[in-house]
Amino acid sequence: MNILGISAFYHDSAACLVRDGEIIAAAQEERFTRKKHDPGFPHKAIGYCLREGKIELKDVRYLVFYDKPLVKFERLLETYLAFAPRGVQSFVAAMPVWLKEKLLLKSLLQKEFLQHASDLTTSSLPQILFSEHHESHAASAFFPSPYDKAVVLCMDGVGEWATTSAWLGQGNTLTPLWEIPFPHSIGLLYSAFTYYTGFKVNSGEYKVMGLAPYGEPKYVKAIYEHLLDLKPDGTFRLNMDYFNYCTGLTMTGDKFDDVFGGPPRKPESKLTQREMDLARSVQEVTEEVMLRLSRTLHRETGVEHMCMAGGVALNCVGNGRILREGPFKGLWIQPAAGDAGGALGAALTAWHQYEQQPRKVTSGKDGIKGSYLGPSHSNEEIEAYLKKVDAPYVRLNENQLYTRVAEELAAGKVVGWLQGRMEFGPRALGGRSILGDARNRDMQSVMNLKIKYRESFRPFAPSVLRERVSDYFVLDADSPYMLLVAPVVEKRRLPVSSAQDGLWGIELLNIPRSDIPAVTHLDYSARIQTVHQETNPRYYALLKAFEAKTGHAVLVNTSFNVRGEPIVSTPEDAYRCFMRTEMDVLVLENCVLLKADQKPLEGDSDWKKEFELD
Repeated sequence: MNILGISAFYHDSAACLVRDGEIIAAAQEERFTRKKHDPGFPHKAIGYCLREGKIELKDVRYLVFYDKPLVKFERLLETYLAFAPRGVQSFVAAMPVWLKEKLLLKSLLQKEFLQHASDLTTSSLPQILFSEHHESHAASAFFPSPYDKAVVLCMDGVGEWATTSAWLGQGNTLTPLWEIPFPHSIGLLYSAFTYYTGFKVNSGEYKVMGLAPYGEPKYVKAIYEHLLDLKPDGTFRLNMDYFNYCTGLTMTGDKFDDVFGGPPRKPESKLTQREMDLARSVQEVTEEVMLRLSRTLHRETGVEHMCMAGGVALNCVGNGRILREGPFKGLWIQPAAGDAGGALGAALTAWHQYEQQPRKVTSGKDGIKGSYLGPSHSNEEIEAYLKKVDAPYVRLNENQLYTRVAEELAAGKVVGWLQGRMEFGPRALGGRSILGDARNRDMQSVMNLKIKYRESFRPFAPSVLRERVSDYFVLDADSPYMLLVAPVVEKRRLPVSSAQDGLWGIELLNIPRSDIPAVTHLDYSARIQTVHQETNPRYYALLKAFEAKTGHAVLVNTSFNVRGEPIVSTPEDAYRCFMRTEMDVLVLENCVLLKADQKPLEGDSDWKKEFELD
C-alpha cells in the first residue's frame, strides 16, 4: 500500500512516500524550487516521491495532510475574540487567506493533486486524510524509532492548539497523555527572542543557540519574573502582556522592550553583548524546561526511552543535556523535526493508526535510513552535465577518490561533497556537505566568511566515525543526525592563557579550545554527527581515509549552500554554489573538480540578490 504524506502552506513544505510501512522517499520543496523554507504546495517534492517509488498518483491509497485546518481556524478565531479589540490589524491580515483558501483546503488539495494525474478526476483521486499537527510530529518521532515502547515529547511554536504535547508510543499505537495549549509556547518564547535579537523567526533560532555561548545568563531572572511561570514539573504559562504574536504583526511589544533595555536589534546591524546575553538566557531557560518535562514524563510513565519532534527538538544543546542529565536510557530525535517531518508523520499515522498495521522494530536501528531519502545522481548524469558546461574534471575510482580527497582536506582545502541520496531535514549529513579539516585553526572563520558568507560566530559541526566518537567527545551513543551536543574530552582541550582570560564576547571566537578547534565551541562542546558504515558507506570511507592520512577521524561538516540558499540538491546546484564561493575542490560522486581549473560562470547572477538572507 502506497501512502503519500504532505506538509504545506506554513513553512518547510515537504512530501513523503511510505509503502507498506517502509519510508521510500521524502524531500522538502525548497530543495527543488531553491526558495528557502518554501511554504507552497510541494509539487516538485511529490513528483520526486512518485518517480522514486516508480508509481503514479493513481497507485496511492491515501493522501495525508499533516494538520487539521478547521481546528487551527477555530484557534485563530478564539484568540482574536479573547484579545479583542486588540489584534484587529492581525485579524484583517490573516482572514482573507483563510476565507479564500484554507477553509476550503480539501478542495484546494484536490485541485493541486490533480496536477499530478491527468487520468484522474476529483471523484477518482485517492482518499484525502487529515492528521493532527502534533500527532504528525509524534508519529514522525516514534514510528521510525528503534524502540517498541517510548514516551514522545513534541515541542514547537503551535500546531492547531497544542504547543507542547506528550504521548505514549507502544507497538503501532500512539496514545496522547497531555498537552499545553496556545498561547503558552516555549517555541514561541524562543522565537520572540530570535526576533528581538534581530534574526528571522522560523529560520534564525539556530543562530540564537549558536550565539548563546558568547553571553552570560544575565536575563534568566527577568524571564522568570516577567515572562514565564515555570512549574517544578516543567509545565509553564507565559505572561501575554509582554508578547505581541496573538494580536499584532510582531513577536514582542513595548513591555518586553522595557524589561530588556530597549527596542529589538535591527537585522544585519552589529551584534552587541546584550544580544549574546539574551541568547544565553533564553537558551538556559529552554534547556531547563526540556529537562523538567523529560524527568516528569519518566516519573509519570516509567518508560526507559524517549523520542522527540517539533521545532524545539532541533535544540541540540538541550537534547544533549537530556541525554547526559536526564533519566532515560535512550533518546531518539526525528532528524526532520520541524514541519517538513510532519509529512512523514502524517503518512505513518495513516499506516499504523488508521490502517492499524504493525510495526517492525529492530533494536538499535531506526527506520529512516540515515535520513538519506532524497534524490541521487549517477556518474553518467554528472559527466554529461560537466561536459555541457565545459567544466574540467577527473573521474576517479573508489580508492583513488577517498585518498585524493583526504589529501586535499589534510592540505587545508575546503571541499564541496555531493554523494548518494540527499538528506531529509535541515542538516547536511555527508550527502550534500561542505567539508574541512577540524584540526585547522583558521577553518571556522574561512568557512564562515569566504564560503558560507555568514556571521563569524556561527559554529560548525564535527563528523566522526561512530567507533571513535568517545576518543573525542564525552558521548558513547549514536548521534547520526547532528542533534546532540556533547563536551570535548578533557585530554583534547587547550587551556586558556591569562592574557586571553580577559577577553569577552566575539573576541573569544578565534581562541583554539582543543586540538580540533574548528568544531569546538566556546564552552568546549560540539554538535556531533556520528558516521555509520551501514547508512553512508562512502562518507564513512572518506573519514577512514582521512584518519589513515592524519591520525584524526573527524572532519568539519556544514551544509552545502551559501547564506539564504537551500541546501543544494543537484550537481548543477552544487557546481553553481562551488563557483560562487572560495571552495577549493568539488566532488560530485566520483568526479573531482579543482577551482583553479575552472572558467568563470557566464551570465551568473549575484547570489546575494537571488537568495533572501536568513
